Amino acid sequence: MTVASVIKDSESRMSKSMDALHHHLGSIRTGRANPAMVEDLQVEVYGSIMPLNQLASISAPEARMLVIQPWDKGSMKAIEKAIQSSDLGLNPNNDGVVIRLNIPMLNEERRKQMVKQVHGHVEEAKISVRNIRRDAMQSFKSLVADKQISEDDEKRAHDQLETLTKKYVEMSESIGKDKEAEVLEV
Repeated sequence: MTVASVIKDSESRMSKSMDALHHHLGSIRTGRANPAMVEDLQVEVYGSIMPLNQLASISAPEARMLVIQPWDKGSMKAIEKAIQSSDLGLNPNNDGVVIRLNIPMLNEERRKQMVKQVHGHVEEAKISVRNIRRDAMQSFKSLVADKQISEDDEKRAHDQLETLTKKYVEMSESIGKDKEAEVLEV
């Protein structure tokens, strides 16, 4: 293990944290239809629980409508039930062929709840980045203890890691601000 490999691994893991943040924020409802809102919705069908995107195609033909077209018509009721029991607050419209979800305008109270969810996900991402930093610092300490690097090298590695951590914390805040603006947009 070298300093460069620890830094590279840390950056890779931090990048994955940002990908996870994007994914989580994509599922938060805004006033606009987005297939990511429902694609990970868990549906109990065929005696097991599966994500909706494995049971149907999901599209947004209009700004305020999602269309879910199950590949097997027998799963329509299960999909409908999963949507109704979710915390999305959407009412599915089943015509026997597709399920339509009309996305209503969000009221002010619901927008504030969504913003709190955004802040929670951003904070989770920051914590993840800080945990990755902590792991890397422990790796640096073990490299010094094993006399593979000097204390000066450790200091330089810490500085590199701090720069990297700051970059990803700021990135998560920026991603969060963008999503917050999207949620608050009327």
